[in-house]
Amino acid sequence: KLNEAKSKITPGTLKNTQVVYSSMLGQVKIKADGIDANGKPSHTEWSGKFDGKDYPVTGDPNSDARSYTKVNDRTLTTTNKKNGKVTVTGQIVVSSDGKSRTVTISGNTPKGKKFQNVAVYDKQ
Repeated sequence: KLNEAKSKITPGTLKNTQVVYSSMLGQVKIKADGIDANGKPSHTEWSGKFDGKDYPVTGDPNSDARSYTKVNDRTLTTTNKKNGKVTVTGQIVVSSDGKSRTVTISGNTPKGKKFQNVAVYDKQ
């Protein structure tokens, strides 16, 4: 769950308030619910592997493909693309105690505005 007090989210960008990771048969599924740039509820889903390859993402107006690469046991990098063009890059780091996760991303909104967000999530 998003810890808004510890996070810095650029106004007018997607704000995921709850993210759920699940795993089955070597595949990872990530579901995220939040608020879009217009203040309306959003729901995105991605399924794939942490192998650096692009897999489809649904529900995100800023991307239609996303890749994750495992850096180490607690760190992933991510790249989001729209029509083959990189729109967002970032890093996800899980705390050493496993109780929180920090997502740092930067890129351009669908309207071309640059942004950088730092979102801290507490494990529920």
